[in-house]
Amino acid sequence: MADFIRIVKASENNLKNVSVAIPKQRFVVITGPSGSGKSTLALDIIQRESQRQYMELNGMTTNFINKPKMESISGLSPSIGIGQQQTTNRNPRSTVGTVTDMYTYLRVIYEKLGMRECPNCHEKVRRPPELDEESEMMPCSACGFHMKNLKKAHFSFNTVEGACEACSGLGKKLGIRAERVVDEGKSLNAGAVTVWNAAVTEYYGKSVVAAAKHYGFVIDKDLAVENWTAEQKDLLLYGVESEEFKKHHPQTPSPKTVAKGKFEGVLTGLWRRYNEKGGNLAEADFFFQQTCQECQGTKLKKESRQVTVAGKSISDVSQIPMDAILAWVEEISLGFEANDESVASSLVYELAEKIKRIIHVGIGYLSMERQSSTLSGGEAQRLRLATILGSSLTGVLYILDEPTAGLHPKDIQGLVDVLKQLRELGNSVLVIEHDVDVMKQADWIIDLGPGAGINGGQIVGEGTLDELMEQQNSVTGAYLKEEPPAIKMRRTGNGRHVAIHNAYKNNLKNITVAFPLGSFIAVTGVSGSGKSSLLFGILAASVETDHIKEGYDEITGTAELSRMVTFGQSGLTRMQRSNVATYTEIYTLFRNLFAKLPQAKERGLSAKHFSFNTEGGRCEHCLGMGYVFTPMYFLPDLEVICPVCSGNRFKEEVLAVTYKGKSISDILNISIEESSVFFAGQKKIISTIELLCEVGLGYLTWGQTLTTLSGGEGQRLKLAKELNRNVKGETLYILDEPSTGLHPNDIKKLLILLNKLVDEGHTVIIVEHNIQIIKQADWVIDLGPEGGNGGGRIIAEGTPEEVKLCKKSYTGIYL
Repeated sequence: MADFIRIVKASENNLKNVSVAIPKQRFVVITGPSGSGKSTLALDIIQRESQRQYMELNGMTTNFINKPKMESISGLSPSIGIGQQQTTNRNPRSTVGTVTDMYTYLRVIYEKLGMRECPNCHEKVRRPPELDEESEMMPCSACGFHMKNLKKAHFSFNTVEGACEACSGLGKKLGIRAERVVDEGKSLNAGAVTVWNAAVTEYYGKSVVAAAKHYGFVIDKDLAVENWTAEQKDLLLYGVESEEFKKHHPQTPSPKTVAKGKFEGVLTGLWRRYNEKGGNLAEADFFFQQTCQECQGTKLKKESRQVTVAGKSISDVSQIPMDAILAWVEEISLGFEANDESVASSLVYELAEKIKRIIHVGIGYLSMERQSSTLSGGEAQRLRLATILGSSLTGVLYILDEPTAGLHPKDIQGLVDVLKQLRELGNSVLVIEHDVDVMKQADWIIDLGPGAGINGGQIVGEGTLDELMEQQNSVTGAYLKEEPPAIKMRRTGNGRHVAIHNAYKNNLKNITVAFPLGSFIAVTGVSGSGKSSLLFGILAASVETDHIKEGYDEITGTAELSRMVTFGQSGLTRMQRSNVATYTEIYTLFRNLFAKLPQAKERGLSAKHFSFNTEGGRCEHCLGMGYVFTPMYFLPDLEVICPVCSGNRFKEEVLAVTYKGKSISDILNISIEESSVFFAGQKKIISTIELLCEVGLGYLTWGQTLTTLSGGEGQRLKLAKELNRNVKGETLYILDEPSTGLHPNDIKKLLILLNKLVDEGHTVIIVEHNIQIIKQADWVIDLGPEGGNGGGRIIAEGTPEEVKLCKKSYTGIYL
């Protein structure tokens, strides 16, 4: 077998005829600045070509997978890619337990070992081992009474047998904020119904009055609703056909027409429109998710919730973190004989092994009921990695994209151990990574650079970390040789604080935290210690329009702030039409520039003709997207370059207008950094370009869709847009791990920008694990000590120097 994957003269994207030999059955790290070509080499060339060749060998069509641009590739292995973008299932029914199959194991364990109360003699009994699998009934071992035999399906919230009937197994029900829909302090004529305008109030007001007359009572449209009777209110809110109103007049038939009082009810009408439009209606803000009262959020029927194993119901087990489930599983296994070969025994053993792997990759704080859609990219990637570890495959190439994203330095070693374990099994491990601790333990490093975009795409170093430091062109080696930056004077803030009092949301243990305004603050702690609950679940959520105050007593000190701006890791948009140029609003400047050109005026083209989002100048075949979708039936729909405009998005007459030899379509295809020379002299455009380069995004093209950006890239794009505004007043900025996806060199640039905001009188609070950034903060608040139930406390707070002295703080140890 070949010992290397050899790539010859690769020129995909920004790679400049790169030739490289990647050792197999080794732990290899690809590093380099953001946009230097790491993902192109690992994912667009190695991963894609491996998939293409595999499908070709199996006689499957590969026309839709473009062959990467290179002279040759040899020594490829079957590959498994674990990327940040493949996060997780958006289905609300998909949980950590279901995606890992652990919940299936649990269901069988409860079916076989579950204890339940006999409704006749009230003794605790277990299903007899000899009972036929298909049997609908089971006898009580104490009194012989026959009761329903609960099978595996009865413990699933995704089946009719197990799901709570009130919420269909979702654990939550949609509620409506009636107090916001009807302002009871006002009369009907004064606008009590907030979702009705004057004309609608006039129309429905007559119907309400007619309905009241039909049932023999009167409604005064000038009387405040709070002074109405229960009967009058039920008519207004629920309408004449509702159970709520019919209880007042059970014998009276309903009116037949609107004129005679056939009134639907304000809330009933809202529910109907919500269901008809799938939630896409203007009044969607009046709806909110609330815990199902029937099952208390457990998703299961009462009879399933009452079954216990080792004193816990299946709902109890689903809600606790993995490390606590492990202790429970080990307690059950003590009850088995050494030679027990039953299904339950083997499943308990398998479940324990799966949980150990999850704890090992640093996500032991997750619970089985945690929705897949709420996992970060790093968490989802590590969960998939833990699942893969259970396989006994060898000779496979594993490609991982920044698996340490969102991991505290304490947990990184566990992850590295897992990667080494894969290598020891005879597999090759290829990791895109910026973390120096990971590089130190790699067998081989490939360093790309020297810059991003057109300035990247070359191999500037190869070897171990020590060898890179001796190589003159290695960007990573040069960074490691640098003296650490001198610690500046710590800012003490402006004397004011924003404080969260008695926070108890999720795993927070009734803590009170004060953030000094006018400073750069890092909130730290291991994964799952409560950082996001504190900052995003409480502080950032407190300014949302439909915010419900829960999980804390009060927040003080925000009155003097002009605003609060949040930069999360979630995508900027789901719209495929939004790209870097439109999001930064620079595209308006591009369109205006082209519309002023003499060629445009000759053709009668205005700024709207240079938009790919409106009719006029865009290609109508692809509606300005540059590509069309081809249905693949059993595979995801495929993007194919538009055959009419050849991917150029516009009509020929629009493409004929050029500025310095480039059409509007060409501009969308060049990188931000490249365009700085092109737009020299255009002050407004250049200032935006400089900002985007400052936040380390110069390698992106203007036309890159926002849906393809990583969480870190999206966050930095939002930051650049914010910096471009002339903001008056004092702002509080909250950022979620802004270092994600950044090379240590790019982190230095990011720190300059964040400090610039603080120096202008604003406050910056970041959730962060990167020690390079934490060292530069003015104030550190460290949560922990562990994740999940073991977290939620303040372990240390103060300057980095003060936190460093705290022996209980994991962050302090790494500082």
